[in-house]
Parts: sequence; structure tokens; C-alpha cells
Amino acid sequence: MRARVPVYDTGMLIALADRKTKAVRLHEGLKATPHRALVLGPVLAQVRRPQPAMVHTLAGLLKHCSVPQARCSEPAMRETRAGLPGCIACSAGPDLTDWRRVGTALNEAALPPKKRPDAVNAWVALAAAKHGSAVVFTSDPDDMAAYLAVLNPADAHILAV
Repeated sequence: MRARVPVYDTGMLIALADRKTKAVRLHEGLKATPHRALVLGPVLAQVRRPQPAMVHTLAGLLKHCSVPQARCSEPAMRETRAGLPGCIACSAGPDLTDWRRVGTALNEAALPPKKRPDAVNAWVALAAAKHGSAVVFTSDPDDMAAYLAVLNPADAHILAV
């Protein structure tokens, strides 16, 4: 059985920054997985604020995560005795088909009442779908489920934080 790829949304980063017990325990447990937790650039941008406490917290957190295609980020895969494996889904940048899929998810997702489409959440859902076997750590499980229903990934799960 393949290990699932952990994918963090904005709510997970906020929960970690706020030192929420469940989020911290989950993050600590993921430090040994073959694939580091994914934090997409737009997710990081939604959370990043110039307060020293937030900067310090995110710096420590990102040592155990990967921001795909960002220079200075940790590699997606942890080193093994056989060397440093790579992740194709993380190393390949988004193409036009990916952006179209995000647009389709934004248009077709059956979001809960009073919720508006969120491009960052749709992009997180697509990142999970592209990895084939993933778990999205989110504070908006209903929203994420709506996007994943449109994208129809083979093996993506949601864990509420």
C-alpha cells in the first residue's frame, strides 16, 4: 500500500500557527512520511503575515513541508538509503489543463450555502487529485469535498482539523 500524500490547506496552517493540539499532533506524526506535507504557494500567501510570531512559526513548520516549485523549499520526498527520490506531481508545474480543471471545480462545486468559490481551495483539491493518493488536512471539509467531487480523484481523503 502506498503512503498517502499529506496536503495542507490554509485552515491547517492557521491551526498549526495557533498551536491547536489536533493539528500539531497530526503534523508531528507526518514528519516520518516518505512525502513531506504539501503547502501550496497560494496557501502560504493566505496565511503569511509580518508578525514575528507568525514568521517564526511558519519558518519552523516549513522545515518539514514542501512548497512545490519554490526555490529554498524542502524537496517533496525525504531522502532514503537509496538516494533522494522525486515527486513528478510536485516537480511538474501546472499546465493549461490544470488551470481549466480548477476553473471547472470553481464553477461546478456544490458548495455549502453562503459559501463562495475559493480558487486556493480548488487548487489544493487539484494538488491532492494529481498525487493520486492524498489526504487533505482542512478546516473546511465540506468545501473540500465539493471540489474533490468535481475533480473525482482516484484516492483522495479529507481530514478535518
